[in-house]
Amino acid sequence: MVEHHLAKVDVEGSNPFARSIFPLKASELFVFPETLPFAKDFLPDSTPWEWVSRIEGALQEFAFIGGKLASEIPNGFEVGPMVFMHPTVKLPSHGCILGPAYIGENCEIRPGAFLRKNIIVGKNCVLGNACEYKNSLLLNDVQTPHFNYVGDSVLGNRAHLGAGTVLANLRFDQGEVQVSTDKGKEESGLRKLGGLLGDDTEIGCNTTLMPGTILERKTKVGPALSFSGRLESGKNYLR
Repeated sequence: MVEHHLAKVDVEGSNPFARSIFPLKASELFVFPETLPFAKDFLPDSTPWEWVSRIEGALQEFAFIGGKLASEIPNGFEVGPMVFMHPTVKLPSHGCILGPAYIGENCEIRPGAFLRKNIIVGKNCVLGNACEYKNSLLLNDVQTPHFNYVGDSVLGNRAHLGAGTVLANLRFDQGEVQVSTDKGKEESGLRKLGGLLGDDTEIGCNTTLMPGTILERKTKVGPALSFSGRLESGKNYLR
């Protein structure tokens, strides 16, 4: 069943089903969890793509005190400087966190996960096997279980990525990433910007979200698809 929601053609013609409305406030996509100690850095009235540019600064101001003891980290799991992991975080026998990074309580990191610089993860999240993360914010209860790439992105509470899902963060021409607004496509100010996935979004297996994709709350993008632009809250993009 196809549930394409036809609206305004995106100016680059990459996706005729992308919806262009006014620039969202971050609060319209995400509820920032009270359990994350970074609320002052991620203001609700900012645009969601501004949150991506604030991840590094938020971590630079964090104290990195407490957390999991070095003796609790498996020998095959590499942990760099400036990494905080709640004592309840489950670690595999092998993987890598370069840091800076913050990993909240009851998260599970699976074998072969590679966390590059500037990662913030809320509680009850799954960082899956052979997944790679870079400069991204994952709120609470996010599931990225298998073979995912998450770069320069924000994943809202309870967002779920199917196996093999890629959040592309760099345009093919390496130009500045554009986002959908009420005026059409506008510059984000960022050369690298991945997906901005609102609370309760669901992505099917082997799907690619193009740079600057915005998925509003409770949206779904089906498996084995490519999507760019913006999808209205509660809508589906399926084949």
